[in-house]
Amino acid sequence: MKQADAVVIGAGAGLSTAAGFTYSGERFMAYFSDFHQKYGFSDMYSGGFYEFPTEEEHWAYWSRYIYVNRYQNAPKPVYEKLYTLVKDKDYFVLTTNVDHCFQKAGFAKERLFYTQGDFGLFQCSKPCHRETYDNEMVIKEMVLSQGFETTQGKLVVPKQGKITMSVPSELVPRCPKCGRKMSMNLRADNTFVEDRGWHLAAERYQAFMEAHRGEKAVFLELGVGYNTPGIIKYNFWQYAYQWQQAFYVCINKGQAQIPVDIEEKSVSVDADIAEVVELLGA
Repeated sequence: MKQADAVVIGAGAGLSTAAGFTYSGERFMAYFSDFHQKYGFSDMYSGGFYEFPTEEEHWAYWSRYIYVNRYQNAPKPVYEKLYTLVKDKDYFVLTTNVDHCFQKAGFAKERLFYTQGDFGLFQCSKPCHRETYDNEMVIKEMVLSQGFETTQGKLVVPKQGKITMSVPSELVPRCPKCGRKMSMNLRADNTFVEDRGWHLAAERYQAFMEAHRGEKAVFLELGVGYNTPGIIKYNFWQYAYQWQQAFYVCINKGQAQIPVDIEEKSVSVDADIAEVVELLGA
């Protein structure tokens, strides 16, 4: 990385997991124990697919989900430490994560491409038009309406009072153009809205790659699995194979495989990303 002309970071869910954004266990029970008791699911991801009986309950669940994974800081400073490693390099970030951790850690917005959307954006569920809408204010209103409190940006269950599992009907988001219900700007099917910001980020990524073609480039893959390998993993393998001076690094506990064709210009680290980033910064 010290010798590189450019560093291209490819980040998957494993990076946010290393930063403490776990979707089950203690963290899930801290915010969703009532939903667990009523419906039986035991992780945030599973609850995201549940067909709740009302829109008010649907948004009670999703507002908590969004708040703790988008507007609340990660428990561990992994992203901040990663930033210190690349801030003085010519870098770009390609990520399937939707939690906005890179920008909160100081990474420049114009050097980020969130390919799969953003927890912080709403869109029309149809969609009737190709725009997205910031949801920070209404999400905060939703969690507060359920009885939660916020302390230094962190969602807190009050010692006194009861948490409800619904939001007021007037807070249920509706499309400003057609009046249909809004949905999250997440790539789940063909209704995903690639808005102007998405396309500009895609263009900046392509321009960055063209500008550094043939130079010494490190492709740093962090926590990328095989749910959508074509976006980052296979892409990085191809660049490492085709670019003579490229070098590929994969850090992923349990999934740090490297193709035979590029093994002489690659390194795999089967370890916790948080520990590796800590050692690199030492």
